[in-house]
Formats: sequence, structure tokens, C-alpha cells
Amino acid sequence: MRIGELAVTVGVTTRTVRHYHHLGLLPEPERRPNGYREYTLRHAVVLARIRRLTELGLGLAEVRDVLADDAGRDLAEVLEELDADLARQEAAIRERRERLRALLDRDGNLPAEGPVSPELAALLTGMAHGPESPMAARDREVLALIDTVASPESRQRLMAALGSAFETPAAVARAHEVYALLDALADADPYDADDADDPRVDEAARALADCLPDSLLPETHLAPGLDDSFLRALYADVAPAQAEAIRRAMRMFTERGR
Repeated sequence: MRIGELAVTVGVTTRTVRHYHHLGLLPEPERRPNGYREYTLRHAVVLARIRRLTELGLGLAEVRDVLADDAGRDLAEVLEELDADLARQEAAIRERRERLRALLDRDGNLPAEGPVSPELAALLTGMAHGPESPMAARDREVLALIDTVASPESRQRLMAALGSAFETPAAVARAHEVYALLDALADADPYDADDADDPRVDEAARALADCLPDSLLPETHLAPGLDDSFLRALYADVAPAQAEAIRRAMRMFTERGR
């Protein structure tokens, strides 16, 4: 058989046959006087076995182990490892489908920042009831970031703690009052001589500190090495007066827990 006939017989491409030659999986036949390779039934048998093994999900390195006489690993051992790996993949797929189902079961009420965890989705739904606020929109984006980088345990505790800030209509209204105070600082500069004593900065800081629930105190450190760089990035992303108000609020909040 020529290489094209071999490929058609086994149901692969000639490129695949040449690739298996290159990897040493399929022995190359000797060339006939006319320069063409002449494949035998034995080549077809080996190629068919390679195809069956790869269709089971074995990698080519594992196929080489199975085909090698001195590999020290029999086919049953390799297939048992493959079965265990597939079981892990099945478990991962089930978990992903459960997360997708939790999102789809919200009847299309998905947050713009999604996909996020069900805990954050519930929190964002509570935050959505109120006037549109640039600072609230930034908060939602930051929470989506934390939802991604925090450990599952820290994320669950954080969302539970923050949930109390939006658990009642009065709490939601209070939170949006804080957002309005922070939004009003977008054009102020606490480092400018005219704005240095702007009372709105301290007013917003105190309102923000008072709005944060005490249950949030243990969650101020979400991930090792994240906090300093995270806060620097947060302050750089808002107006100077807003950053100063947040800094003061964080100091007030931390002192409250001592």
C-alpha cells in the first residue's frame, strides 16, 4: 500500500501518518527501488491501534508507552489513569453546569458585571435598587474583581457581610446617599488650596464609615499580597477627593474595630 491508501484504509490523513512517523509511533517502511514507501498490513494494524487509543483520549506520549514493548506499563494501567482523569473532568463539568444553572435560573436577571458567583449576583441585585451612580457602578466592578480573586471561603464571608448593607430598603437608601456624597466629590481636589478644607470630603468619609457593617472587619484582608496594590489601584482609579474620602473612611472603620 502507498501512504494515501494506508491513510484511507485506517481513516486518517496522510499528514497524520507522517506525524506519527516523526514521533516514532509508526515505523517507516523501507523504500522500494522506485523511491516509494510500501506499507504492509502490519503498518495498518499499528496505525489502527493508534487511532483507537487516541479516540479514547490518550495523549501521544501515553500511546507510545502502550506500544513500546519495554515501557513497563500495560494498557490496563494506562486506561485506569485515563478513566480517573475523565472522572475528574466529569466532576468539573458538573460543577460548571451547576454554576451556569444558578445563573440561568435568575430568569434573565443577570448583572451587567456577570458572570459572577450566585452570592455576588444576589448582592448586586440589591445594590441595583436606587439612582444611577458612577461610584456605585465602580463599586460593582470592584466587587466583581474581588469575586474572582478571593478564595471561595473569603468570598462567601465577604458577600454575607456586605449583604447586611443592602438587606433593607432603608439600608439601600443609606448606601445610595453615600454614593451621592462620593459622586459629588468627582471634581473636587483635596490637595488644592481652595479645596483643602472642603467639608464634603470628611462628610462623605464619615457617612461611608458608618455605612460599613461591623461584620466586614474580619474581611479587610482578602488575599495575601493583594491589599496594598489593590488599594493603590483603587485610589488611582477615582478622583483625588474621592480617594481621600475613602482613605479617611477606612481609617475610621479600622479604628472602630479596635
